[in-house]
Amino acid sequence: MAQKPIQVFVHLARGFGAEYWNRRWKEGKILGINEPFPYGYHRAQAMGCAVTYSQDVPENAAAKLFRLGIRAILGFDLIHAWRNFAGIRGADVVWTHTESQYLAILLLLRLSRAPRGPRLIAQSVWLFDRWPKFPKMRQRLISGLVRHADILTVHSPENLDMARRLFPGVRSELVLFGIATETKVLPSERSSGKALNIVSLGNDEHRDWNLLLGAVSGRRDWKLRIASQTINASSVGNAENVEIVGPKTNGDLLALYGWADLLVLALKPNLHASGITVIQEAVLQGVPVICSDTGGLKAYFDETQVRFVSPRDVTKLRDAIDELAGDPEARLSLARNAQASMGPNGLSSESFVRRHVEISKDLLEPHNSSERSAADG
Repeated sequence: MAQKPIQVFVHLARGFGAEYWNRRWKEGKILGINEPFPYGYHRAQAMGCAVTYSQDVPENAAAKLFRLGIRAILGFDLIHAWRNFAGIRGADVVWTHTESQYLAILLLLRLSRAPRGPRLIAQSVWLFDRWPKFPKMRQRLISGLVRHADILTVHSPENLDMARRLFPGVRSELVLFGIATETKVLPSERSSGKALNIVSLGNDEHRDWNLLLGAVSGRRDWKLRIASQTINASSVGNAENVEIVGPKTNGDLLALYGWADLLVLALKPNLHASGITVIQEAVLQGVPVICSDTGGLKAYFDETQVRFVSPRDVTKLRDAIDELAGDPEARLSLARNAQASMGPNGLSSESFVRRHVEISKDLLEPHNSSERSAADG
């Protein structure tokens, strides 16, 4: 007899609904190395799961204002989860991508007083970086909800340490994030010399644009193109070798990687592996990487694959760029080593989703289900 598939409901933020995402993906409007459906969770279909994604319910201006107001008060999107609650309740296991989704689900499950809800993989991204800034009342609310999660997952060992310190009674595990690896551009050696094309991308709050500009500005032999919506044009000042660009299509973005000799990510200290998506995109495009040694990124790449430099140190960042500018063989070695680590059995969305399936099967084992029921009681 064929084994019954695990019923998985993937609850994501509004704007990541399956139909809306897939339409924009087909139109080439989602920048980056992405997949037909968000984060590749649909790959679980081939791993013994029946996967359903959350949907974005149409809303008028008043409904949107109400939803955002509740989100501002609670710190998570309760209304979006409520609109998808039927799918959530009908699942064997629910996968979430950030704390905004799982906190909303946990609150709804408590309010519904259901005797048994679905198992829940509560994945956190920014929660632990922001925790010290939360008011005490919000910390208490979150703590009260998190204790009912079946498992907390994170993308960074530094986040994992925080999760285990803050919530010692909740199982916590590291799940390395990965992107689609089916298409790769093989690294090739670029000419040596002082001239260097540098690219930096991303909108994360932990990008350190001032550090990057301080390292690159004034070097006329280096050209830096920044693709970001979070950097102010005024920050560039009179730096003639720096350009802020705005790729409109995925073709534009891939052309930017193709232009680059080097990706440089200057990062502020963080816990959540800031920059890991961009780093993996660059690696797949055959571009060597320099980045700040912060956020647990060494769980993904080692020093033979990425050149790590101390955060907040403009001199060390400039020296690292200067060194690789004159050493094309070293750049090629980094790019090759990093790319070799990415694939179905290495860093990839395939492995990322496979780990979710493994955790789900474990959570649905009878002994784990009975333990969870006793804890909720």
